[in-house]
Amino acid sequence: MEIKELLKPFSRSDYQRYNFDSFISANKFFFNVPCIHISGTNGKGTTACYIASIYENNGYKVGKFTSPYLFKVNEMIKVNEQDISDEDFIRIFNQFKKDFEKHDLSAFEIETFIALNYFMEQKCDIAIIECGMGGEIDATNIITPVLSIITSISLEHTEFLGHTISEIAMQKCGIIKHKVPVLIDEFDEDAITTICREANNKKSMVHYIKSHIESFLTKEGYKLTYFPYGEIMLNSFAKYSVKDACFALEAVTILKDSFPFADESVSEALHKVKMPCRFDIVNEKPLVILDGAHNPEAAKQTVETIYQYGNYPIHVVFSCFKDKNLGALLSQFGSLGNDLTLTTFPHPRARSQEEYFLFLGDYAYEEDCLELIKRKMAEFPDDIILITGSLAFVAYIKEKLFHV
Repeated sequence: MEIKELLKPFSRSDYQRYNFDSFISANKFFFNVPCIHISGTNGKGTTACYIASIYENNGYKVGKFTSPYLFKVNEMIKVNEQDISDEDFIRIFNQFKKDFEKHDLSAFEIETFIALNYFMEQKCDIAIIECGMGGEIDATNIITPVLSIITSISLEHTEFLGHTISEIAMQKCGIIKHKVPVLIDEFDEDAITTICREANNKKSMVHYIKSHIESFLTKEGYKLTYFPYGEIMLNSFAKYSVKDACFALEAVTILKDSFPFADESVSEALHKVKMPCRFDIVNEKPLVILDGAHNPEAAKQTVETIYQYGNYPIHVVFSCFKDKNLGALLSQFGSLGNDLTLTTFPHPRARSQEEYFLFLGDYAYEEDCLELIKRKMAEFPDDIILITGSLAFVAYIKEKLFHV
């Protein structure tokens, strides 16, 4: 049986911690692998991958738990970049299945538990754990890390996290633990005030990422200089990846006494990381870019990045989930030009034509996303085609048209 099928009966809302605490207590489970816990609106996954790569490149055995998955559930759980096997996932699932059912866990709670259990079985030296959503209420927030990271804070998942930056910051900084340092950026003043107050209550030291000395786009990706590691070449054409790299570099610097590494290994480690579906260039002529910019902050960063490619016409193909802030997303992507086409894809959460109804007077809609993209590529061989919206949408396009 496929893992997706195993998890179908546990399809209650993901990410939030409903009955996980009682399940953990009943099973006397204690996670004893040193770990880094990452929360934030955007940048969590890339930051996690950069940190993991630095440690792997220095001989550590590294567990990594990230979400959502793009192509298969297994990719959420990795040890030294190897996905958990179907056999190991199913073995751990079956071992605890009755308790999963008894405590009515969600799929994400189960995935989180299997990840943590697997990292202990594998005797990982360190684990990098990404929050699914928020922080305080997230299923991953049963761990006590050696470092907490909050990558960004903006309005998203307001029905769960709050309606102001301060309320959302309070949820994100729920991952801060007693006397565990926390790494952040220079956020909105309300967010900084909230985080620093919570850190002070927990006697946790607040660290800030340093500003990189310079960064610029090359034919190979972004290059930046970060003290004391010198020049760093990223395997990414996304401007926002520079900040993610800075978070990773500062995180490993904070922990260097406990987890030493060779400074000269850092550039090679970061260059190894290639994030699929994050400003992912999958075709050169026309220039086809896949970017899962599924919230307004991410959309803004994508728009800023794409303008660096010169004054070429841009054709946007867009599809997103029903719960996303459609107006704010289309406001960003609509600024790229007058050719934005709405579409849908096979997913239970994907918007249908009827669910775009407020915007159908401004934007065209086509039902068949694959034929739409093929036609755009044939019609505009010298232009830029941006395929964006939900990460699940761009992953579907990559798998069907550009063959993962």
